Amino acid sequence: MSARLQLTIVTQPKSTTFLKLHSLKSYIFASKCDIWIFSQVFKFWFLSILLNVSVCWFRVSALVPSLTWQPCRNLTYFSLKKGKRKSVSAVTDRFMRLHCGLWIRRKAGYKKKLWKKLPARRKRLREIVFCNKTQCKLLDKMTSSYWKRRNWFLNDPYQKYHDRVNL
Repeated sequence: MSARLQLTIVTQPKSTTFLKLHSLKSYIFASKCDIWIFSQVFKFWFLSILLNVSVCWFRVSALVPSLTWQPCRNLTYFSLKKGKRKSVSAVTDRFMRLHCGLWIRRKAGYKKKLWKKLPARRKRLREIVFCNKTQCKLLDKMTSSYWKRRNWFLNDPYQKYHDRVNL
């Protein structure tokens, strides 16, 4: 596991060097020879001798990608090849846009661990639900005009839902 080391120099008496490792929440007193072992810290240690400063504070924080990274689906405003706006592929895979502007999706977990779900719950999970107004606006922003045009499919099961009538 890689770790990031940050160093700041604090002025205190020159007798001992005081180290604090934030990740371990422990305090360590060390001599100047112990600090000299760290190759990255050596230049700051030498600088501290010149400035009559002997105390260094260390913070070691682990960079674990699975814990620090948040899931994000970035929208590309200008692509590298053609300079065009690109759609987010996660949206086009998971949602379907009706011509009236509404978006539909499957329920979460509709194909996960069906063996331990009751038949009534499995039936509910097979249903297709509409997204609300805020979600529809967000999904429209994440897709290009290609996904907003009207398509005519043969035997389209959603044909009666494309146009909103009797409002």
